[in-house]
Amino acid sequence: MLKGGKIGLRARHEDDIPVLRAELYDDVVNTSRAAATPWRPVTPGPNDPRFVVDNKNQADLPFSVVELESGTLVGTATLWGIDTHNRSAHIGLGLLPASRGKGYGTDVVAVLCHYGFVVRGLQRLQIETLSDNAAMLRSAERNGFVREGVLRSSAWVLGEFLDEVLLGLLARDWKPDSGR
Repeated sequence: MLKGGKIGLRARHEDDIPVLRAELYDDVVNTSRAAATPWRPVTPGPNDPRFVVDNKNQADLPFSVVELESGTLVGTATLWGIDTHNRSAHIGLGLLPASRGKGYGTDVVAVLCHYGFVVRGLQRLQIETLSDNAAMLRSAERNGFVREGVLRSSAWVLGEFLDEVLLGLLARDWKPDSGR
């Protein structure tokens, strides 16, 4: 397990799936704001493509986020779009509704930075988020990410186009423990 100050990132367990499905992915509004594709109903089961971890896919690494003190599942995190040639990747996360506003997001970003820069030897990490996602913007900036631009009207979300903010962090600019 990768550990931060408040949370740990571990492999996805089978018993995580029903919780993540019910509290994150079956929430049409949340999923529509977080995903790059439209929400669609998927029949529950062990082959649900949103949850099955493909251990052969080295470009996308999903983690379950747990609170260190209790071991309780609090969300999901992903290092995705890993480009081994350019040594870059993207960061994504989703916290269960009851786990928001507790500083977990900042800690998740910090742990993903450690994993990306130290364990994987990446040069650049990137975050794309909706411009009104204050929690993600705050978590990213507390960890040293810099706003690099705005992608105007680039996300179709529930009947309207929204702006996305592009943030980046280079290994040379990363300061371990800056998010804590």
